[in-house]
Amino acid sequence: MAFQILLNVFLAFCWMFLSNDGSAAGFITGFILGMISLFFFRRFLAHPFYLWKMFSIIKLFLIFIRELYLANVSVLKTVLSPKLDIKPGIFAFKTELTTDWEITLLSLLITLTPGTLVMDISDDRTILYIHAMDIEDAEKAIFDIRESFEKAIQEVSR
Repeated sequence: MAFQILLNVFLAFCWMFLSNDGSAAGFITGFILGMISLFFFRRFLAHPFYLWKMFSIIKLFLIFIRELYLANVSVLKTVLSPKLDIKPGIFAFKTELTTDWEITLLSLLITLTPGTLVMDISDDRTILYIHAMDIEDAEKAIFDIRESFEKAIQEVSR
């Protein structure tokens, strides 16, 4: 992916110099034309077209923003309620992610979401122990994490 982005930037600079247009508009035009060229020559490249990965990264970011918003609303309701009726708990989440950076990213996304915290990771790096501020059903929380964060991280990394 990095090679394709660098190649696209190189093509954009070549376009700028060949068209004798050193402005930002000339660079953007060259970048778009380079992206189109790379799309048509994608079968000669070792990895899939990089724009699909960029869409996956944007999708992961939007999923995180949505989950962050929903968790903030939930924590706000809990804090502002006159009666403290929460059920904190710890549950084990068995992950399908294998590399260190995937597991780290999943742990960070879970921890950055209010009301949840990754407390520990097993020695074999397959189970994350998560503390939730208010958890009704651990199976539902596991399903939600698997379907949102874990699936999106797999799309980005594979």
